[in-house]
Amino acid sequence: MAVIRWQQIEFDDNGEPVDDVLIAPNWTIEILSPDQSSNRVTSNILHCLKYGCQLGWLIDPDDRSVLVFQPHQQPEFCHKGDSLLVLDGVDLKLTVEQLFGWLKMKAE
Repeated sequence: MAVIRWQQIEFDDNGEPVDDVLIAPNWTIEILSPDQSSNRVTSNILHCLKYGCQLGWLIDPDDRSVLVFQPHQQPEFCHKGDSLLVLDGVDLKLTVEQLFGWLKMKAE
């Protein structure tokens, strides 16, 4: 998932967002699938950070953890009740447990 700040979205003459987005997202979120390589998905996040992305999350459903990436910093491992860093200006307080609660596909 790519999050782009409203003021960075380019619109066409009809007022619709353009199809080709040629800027880095402000925040990139990847959810690791069982058949994906964690290195390949991590490289996608690092590529975004290299070109101006401010925040990246790598969500791993298997161990219910999130790696949080920021430019020029070591990734931070978050799990259970750890608070997740969100994009500046986004009014959201979220823990890893809450995030995985949102991702549940089946009611208990």
